[in-house]
Amino acid sequence: MRVVIVGYGVQGRKRRAVAGDEVVAVIDPVAPEATARRLQDVAFHEFDAAVVCTPDEPKPELLKALLGAGKHVLVEKPLVAEHDWILEELSEIAASTGAVCVTAYNHRFEPHYMRMRDLIHSGRLGRIYSVRMFYGNGTARLVRESAWRDQGAGVLPDLGSHLLDTLKVWFPEADRWEYGIRVARRHENRSFDQVVVAADPEEGPTVQLEMTMLSWRNHFTCDVFAENGSAHIESLCKWGPSTFTHRTRVLPSGRPPEEAVTLVQADPTWEAEYAHFKQLCERGHGTEIGNDLWLNRTLRGLAQEAFDRFGETA
Repeated sequence: MRVVIVGYGVQGRKRRAVAGDEVVAVIDPVAPEATARRLQDVAFHEFDAAVVCTPDEPKPELLKALLGAGKHVLVEKPLVAEHDWILEELSEIAASTGAVCVTAYNHRFEPHYMRMRDLIHSGRLGRIYSVRMFYGNGTARLVRESAWRDQGAGVLPDLGSHLLDTLKVWFPEADRWEYGIRVARRHENRSFDQVVVAADPEEGPTVQLEMTMLSWRNHFTCDVFAENGSAHIESLCKWGPSTFTHRTRVLPSGRPPEEAVTLVQADPTWEAEYAHFKQLCERGHGTEIGNDLWLNRTLRGLAQEAFDRFGETA
């Protein structure tokens, strides 16, 4: 498969390293390593797919051109737009040309995320009572020094999109739950650098999702408490060691037996996601813009709530 990288920042460089010799062009308006400045500078017959790693604003127009030409697209998250019809149009274009369009949520391929998904879907935990996730990195200063990153809702679309997407993978019904802002703070940045989102559906677990740019050691934790026990994730492979723990409830009470798996390895998600994308391209299907529509509506609503309660970007 012949691939072009559109946008050559941090993510673009990661994607190029994974795609390797399949990359036929790098497109970026300013990067010295780029082989072209604009998408129009590369003939469409020279490539089969594009990996789009640009800021959010130009993504819809880039995807419209690529999908309209029948080019498969892997686009960095989040795929957001001011209006739903913009994403709906992209979905229609992809359907008409047969192009695959996948938004990159590489954490879906994190080994313990998949282990948690399989455990929840197996039913072994019984009724799920609560889900709590924390995702933190220490990028507050880097974001503040970037004019295009330190704006809008900040950490909410950046890390919140990962957490909501993960929740939807684990609980397919999560797109029917109502979410609200519990905390939205600007400790160091003009945009929000700490946000807590919660949900309390009548049928489903209570949910708490915390995201922050103020965790000086990058970290992820997840706790799922349920009728028959609990399951826990401590850290990701890229920050390792990463541990998954499954505890089985003892009745009427007592210390539960537990099974723990600890991984010490390099981050496998980038290669796994790219391989999955290539498989979808070979099959000629795999567009998930419907998921992007849900995420877009949810994040847009949460951002508006945060602005209403805590003010627009300073």
